[in-house]
Amino acid sequence: MPKINVYLPDDLAESVKEIGLPVSAICQRALEQSVKRVSAIRSVRDLSGGEPLVGLTSFTQRARDVLKLAISAAQERGAADIGTRDVLLGILTEGGNLALHVLTSMDVDPSSVLRQVRELPTDRAETSTSRFSATAANALELTVVEALTLGHNYVGCEHLLLGLVAEPDGAAGELLRGLGVEARQVRQVVSAALAGYVHLQANTGGVAAAMGQALQPLLERLDRLEAKVGLT
Repeated sequence: MPKINVYLPDDLAESVKEIGLPVSAICQRALEQSVKRVSAIRSVRDLSGGEPLVGLTSFTQRARDVLKLAISAAQERGAADIGTRDVLLGILTEGGNLALHVLTSMDVDPSSVLRQVRELPTDRAETSTSRFSATAANALELTVVEALTLGHNYVGCEHLLLGLVAEPDGAAGELLRGLGVEARQVRQVVSAALAGYVHLQANTGGVAAAMGQALQPLLERLDRLEAKVGLT
């Protein structure tokens, strides 16, 4: 069986050694999950094989809805490939996802971003939309990596936003970074927002139904706090 070396920071390595955690078993399980998710993403790049999103079982329903909207957007503009711009448009038009709250908390107006996306030039193709572009496929893989890095067992719209920002060559990432949306700050906002939501869910009834209302003031407070300490 081939060996893969895993290098840990000194303090983490000491803690692992002290506790006696089975590193090999943990790493193997994490890698199995990662390979499964990335393989699922790569399998949907080509849309010619029937239902394209059936394998994305770790994606939330909203995230799958965003990708369906992206496919429709690319088809409507007559593009040969689904680009990062289409995925971003899907996030913006889905209407109720956490990524929109993240943008708002960073003083980025989703409706303004939507207008800018729709103003991007496009080349109509003679063939029908058949697959995700190379940059969009890369952004989707980065989406999965971002979810795994944050320790989340699902892939949501907030991870899609992170994937778009982290992808260096796509039109969506270029547009978002030009508006000041950087991956590091998005991670901070997502982590803080989800931590606040978990706390609210544990202490109040019916929070899930009111997530959007409860999340907005939390993000606004986070934004003011980051501004005070110079993170924005």
